Amino acid sequence: MADDTTPEVKPDAAPMQAVPDTQAAKPGFAGRGNRDRRGGARGGRPGGRRGGDERRSEFAQKLIGIRRVARVMAGGRRFNFSAALVIGDKKGRVGVGLGKAADTAQAIEKATRAAKRAMIQLNLTKNRSIPHNIEAKFCASRVEIRPAAGRGLVAGSSVRTVLELAGVSDVTAKLLSRSKNPVNNARAAIEALKKVSMGK
Repeated sequence: MADDTTPEVKPDAAPMQAVPDTQAAKPGFAGRGNRDRRGGARGGRPGGRRGGDERRSEFAQKLIGIRRVARVMAGGRRFNFSAALVIGDKKGRVGVGLGKAADTAQAIEKATRAAKRAMIQLNLTKNRSIPHNIEAKFCASRVEIRPAAGRGLVAGSSVRTVLELAGVSDVTAKLLSRSKNPVNNARAAIEALKKVSMGK
């Protein structure tokens, strides 16, 4: 005996199909009103772009010499690097530093710290020149610096680097010695500039 509660199925009824949801977001796509996982409205960095994570140094620097030095030990030779550089703010402050380390990066870092400790403040004229002739000697290097109005910076070797980073102009520098050592020439220029520095 058949059960009368069984529902009647019509043969012409079409099977139900899933309607695609056009409003659903695609995988990996953030809608216009939403922000994606990276934080920014258009996929920027979290927190946005900051105005310089590391403040630039106020001093300009230039390497004037780097060399490899060897020290003889019981087991053989041990090599280090020696770096010499000049730093200055081009506003009257300048310094020369020397650093030694096992690699060049550490040697340059040590030289930078040494140069900052040895900086001098110059007493320049209104046109960024020196008030009078100055002369100095360091080891075998001897240098003379003279004011020369309207000539700009006339110098050679590492003396030019020292004067340029110090912000000195309208001067003429002359190396009176035959020394080709850039470090000694730079230190001779510093010794000469100490005669017109504020802390002399």
